[in-house]
Amino acid sequence: MIRHDLLKLLIPVISDQLVVCNIGAPSQELHALDDQPTNFYMLGTMGLASSIGFGLALAQDKPVISIDGDGSVLTNLATLSTIANNPRDNYILMIVDNGSYGSTGDQPTYSGGKTSLAAVATACGCENVIEVSAEDTPQALVDALAAGRMTVIVSKCDSGNVQVPVITMNPITIRERFMAAVTE
Repeated sequence: MIRHDLLKLLIPVISDQLVVCNIGAPSQELHALDDQPTNFYMLGTMGLASSIGFGLALAQDKPVISIDGDGSVLTNLATLSTIANNPRDNYILMIVDNGSYGSTGDQPTYSGGKTSLAAVATACGCENVIEVSAEDTPQALVDALAAGRMTVIVSKCDSGNVQVPVITMNPITIRERFMAAVTE
C-alpha cells in the first residue's frame, strides 16, 4: 500500500481533526482526497511538519495530528527529542515511513535500510511509540486519539506517488482558513 492509499483510509479518522501535513506530494494527495480547512498543507520547509504541529499542540488544547514523512523526520531528527522532553497529550506524530524521499523523486532513505524511526523516537525519550503496517494505521490513530496521550505512530508503507494536481491555493489563504479552524 502506498501513501495515497493510506491517506484514503485515514480520511474518516482525520477529517474533523487539526492536521499538519508534510511537504509536496503528501500535502497534494491529502488536498486532492479531502480538502478541509482543518488541514494545514506544507508547501515548503522540509522537515518541519512535526515541529509546526507540535508547536500548535503546545499553544492550544485541541488534538493535533502531524503527518510527516520518514525523509522529513530524518532531516530534522531534533524534533523527536523536543517532542519527548516536552510531552503534550494532545499531540500525535504520524510518520509515513515509505523508505523514500517521495516528493523529490523517490530516492531511498535510511529508514528503508538499517534505521528504525520507532527505535530513534524511543531512544529520544518518546514514551508511546508504535510501528504499524499501513493497513493497521487507521485503528492505531483511532486508539491514539482515544487514549489522549502523546503518541508517535510509524506507519510502514510502500514507496510511490500518485499524480494529483498541485495545490493552487495561496499559502496565506491556507494559513488564514487553518487559523480560523483552530479558533472555532
